[in-house]
Amino acid sequence: MDLLQPALGLFAFSFIVFVIVFLILKKFAWKPILATLKEREDSITESITTAERVKEEMAQMKAEHEHVLAEAKAERSKILKEAKDAKDMIISEAKTQAQAEAKKIISEAYTAIENQKMAALTDVKNQVGTLVIEVAEKVLRRELADKTAQEGYVKQLAEEIKLN
Repeated sequence: MDLLQPALGLFAFSFIVFVIVFLILKKFAWKPILATLKEREDSITESITTAERVKEEMAQMKAEHEHVLAEAKAERSKILKEAKDAKDMIISEAKTQAQAEAKKIISEAYTAIENQKMAALTDVKNQVGTLVIEVAEKVLRRELADKTAQEGYVKQLAEEIKLN
């Protein structure tokens, strides 16, 4: 059983070495280790705070982005509505102008047709009058070929004129 019981000299030597190492570490290493741990703790706390602040800024930026996006959509809708209204107005004006132009053209066409009709009627009347005169002249020449018949006819016309 000697193996299971430690030797008193080894135990005392180990204890003295432990106390010396502990005092040396306490004097020289404990403060820098604690300072490093404190610095590390402060760094982690600052990182967490920064991360939370960045998270809040990101949430705010996201909200702003969504707001800007909503405004852009509303502006796009407004522009599209204005463009549609302008298109409808232009089409309406074009239709109105086309109808007015068509009425003007039809009116001018009716006037031109009426003028041509009147000119054609006048021309036909003139040609009929000329033909009637030519036919009358030929008929009268034939019937009044002799001079005595012409004189008698002239006297008859003169008497009719006086009677009327």
